[in-house]
Amino acid sequence: MADEFMKGFALFTLGGLGWLTFGGWYRTPSYYDVVQLVNPAEGIETAYGEIGLVAGDAFFWVMILGALTFWVLIPVSRELRDVLNDDADAAN
Repeated sequence: MADEFMKGFALFTLGGLGWLTFGGWYRTPSYYDVVQLVNPAEGIETAYGEIGLVAGDAFFWVMILGALTFWVLIPVSRELRDVLNDDADAAN
């Protein structure tokens, strides 16, 4: 179980770092505003800016789905598989 935790933590950290980096570059107009990182992007006229916005969104979803997969879905599926195997053994 420790390796699943570390895999999820690595994806959470990598995704969070990427999301914060791209969000700080493209979605933060001023560091004195109350709302940062979730503002709509403004003034993106280049292809690199569009790639940065897509990369920031991708890193956000890697952060969320990576942690969810390794911290919740895989352990739940293993427990469910063990319960179903125990029920099948008890029925025989």
